[in-house]
Amino acid sequence: MSVTGQPYDLLIRNVRIREDGDLVDIAVQGDKIAAIESRMRCDAVSDVDGEGCFAFGGFIDTHIHLDKACILDRCTICEGTLAEAVKETAKAKAGFDEDDVYARAARVVEKAISHGTTRMRTFVEIDPRAGFRSFEAIKRIRADYAFAADIEICAFAQDGLTNEPETYDLLDAALSNGADLVGGCPYTDSSPSRHVDMVFALAAKHNVSVDFHLDFSLDPDRTDLPKVIESTLRHGWQGRVSIGHVTNLSAMPQARVLTIADSLAKARIALSVLPATDLFLMGRGYDRLVPRGVAPAHLLAKSGVATSIATNNVLNPFTPYGDASLIRMANLYANVAQLSRDDEMSLVFNMVSQLDGNTHLQPGGEATIVLLDSTGPRAAVREVARVVVGWKRGRKSFDNGHPMLYKAV
Repeated sequence: MSVTGQPYDLLIRNVRIREDGDLVDIAVQGDKIAAIESRMRCDAVSDVDGEGCFAFGGFIDTHIHLDKACILDRCTICEGTLAEAVKETAKAKAGFDEDDVYARAARVVEKAISHGTTRMRTFVEIDPRAGFRSFEAIKRIRADYAFAADIEICAFAQDGLTNEPETYDLLDAALSNGADLVGGCPYTDSSPSRHVDMVFALAAKHNVSVDFHLDFSLDPDRTDLPKVIESTLRHGWQGRVSIGHVTNLSAMPQARVLTIADSLAKARIALSVLPATDLFLMGRGYDRLVPRGVAPAHLLAKSGVATSIATNNVLNPFTPYGDASLIRMANLYANVAQLSRDDEMSLVFNMVSQLDGNTHLQPGGEATIVLLDSTGPRAAVREVARVVVGWKRGRKSFDNGHPMLYKAV
């Protein structure tokens, strides 16, 4: 029985909450974790044997594009370049309608949930071509899948602002009508510096965070990062700015990367790396020794930068594959970055699961719990651990079942 004399709503027995830790039981009452103890003797409405799995709070996808997922059948990929991806997607999104965007986004969100994702930030392109059709669809997605995942919507200017001023007004309207934050893409704008200023103006007006796609090239000397850092400090937006890609960091000497890391840490600017997309699009001009083009997030993390590994695109010209599995993405990053030590595996796992410094389940915390068929985070990254089952705020949200082998007799 619980301290109230009533059975707990849920009891998850025989799980680990730390690498190779002792087995414990997790008791849940309502939407909170009531207790975490060994061999609990109590009653529960639902009693689950975790069979030695690793229990944690679920994966967090900090950077995904639900609105333009699964459009390969509408696009042509000839060069596999960033410019081609932007052009092909811009043509395709002119034909998006709300139900179409909803169906494609739902397909990806359901995969993400089954892969253990419990929180995500999605960018939604809002401009004269897409109008508010994609935005309205993703707002419906956010509401309909709240039972399993918290979805944050970033109103995003993919194709520029100064070259298309009407986009500014559309973003302004979206931020008054349900968007959680604003995003920009300086490298697609004819005036990157002014683009950054306009995005920060919207952020200040609506008091929201900012997320930029930034420095998506292999040219270490072509950068809008100093402008973003300066604007962050000038507006007092420390801890409220994120940047994605920044692939040119992969082309810099380590000493320069560490200097930039210090600047990012002081401005409290977070970095998301997108391995699948960056590997596919970068280095297209090389016919041998092709650069990986993936920012060394692990180096920046060691300097105090908040870093994450995310999905980005799924089945479109930016990334013509994907399944929204963050444990697979973590393993991919570890391979690309040539990481092997236990502390590196733990860091990589944190980059797909940690937010706001919360790394472990604890009594009093939200009862959002995912079980991995693994002894802990390090093993999960090395083995691309199978995701077993999950609960969101105490309610079961998905169950992938148990694998069965049928041996010949």
